[in-house]
Amino acid sequence: MESYDHISQHVIAVASGKGGVGKSTIAVNLAIALAQTGAAVGLLDADIHGPNIPRMMGVAGQPQKGPDGTMMPLCNYGVALMSVGFLAGGTKPVIWRGPLIGKIIKQFLMQVAWGRLDYLIVDLPPGTGDAQLTLCQSVPLTGGVIVSTPQDVALEDALRGLEMLRTMQVPILGLIENMSYFLCPHCQTRTDIFDHGGAQRAAEAYHVPFLGALPLDPKIRRGGDAGRPIVVEEPDSVHAEIFRDMCGKLAAVIKTEPTLQRTKPRIIDQT
Repeated sequence: MESYDHISQHVIAVASGKGGVGKSTIAVNLAIALAQTGAAVGLLDADIHGPNIPRMMGVAGQPQKGPDGTMMPLCNYGVALMSVGFLAGGTKPVIWRGPLIGKIIKQFLMQVAWGRLDYLIVDLPPGTGDAQLTLCQSVPLTGGVIVSTPQDVALEDALRGLEMLRTMQVPILGLIENMSYFLCPHCQTRTDIFDHGGAQRAAEAYHVPFLGALPLDPKIRRGGDAGRPIVVEEPDSVHAEIFRDMCGKLAAVIKTEPTLQRTKPRIIDQT
């Protein structure tokens, strides 16, 4: 098995059971917030069929090759980046079967000049498929962060992702509830559009940390569309403070829990 120990002190997978819960938004803002603490951070976009990280990070172009033939990651907001979106470009679809997905993820791990990172955040695609298996079987993971919205349908899928990581012997670093509530900017009335508190209750039931709840707010969406994430565009906002608090809790879980050593990859028979 190839060694990935040189990449990062901590490799953290950001996962969800279904699409549309804001997993990439969480991954982007967490990565930048960690970089703002002075940590060396990389962000790997493993969502091969829906690579949104380039747009959300405000980066375009193609990676260049270094003197040793490795790809040089692009960089913005203090975060090193790699995504198939840099290679395919625009809205061109990536129509690949599972083996090719696994191959490109391994290339992004081994053939990118990441340098020595404190954290490598991996934005996984939704579900429990090839990308998740490749990552879990290839690189020693510090753990996974599960993102969900509050409603039962989303939580049911998110918990499938949690159980998949546990099956692969990957520690769960915490759950995050996105779109937890909506606060009217005019009257300040709070509305729980997708219910509220489901992820926190699930975290308690599964005995994993709850890292925080993020409101549904157009500013967060606009920041992602414009390539100016909220922790950059409005660093003094309540939303940016929530992300910084999540990062603090995440770092504390990693630091204080002795069982969260980097997990050796586990091979599962897929025949």
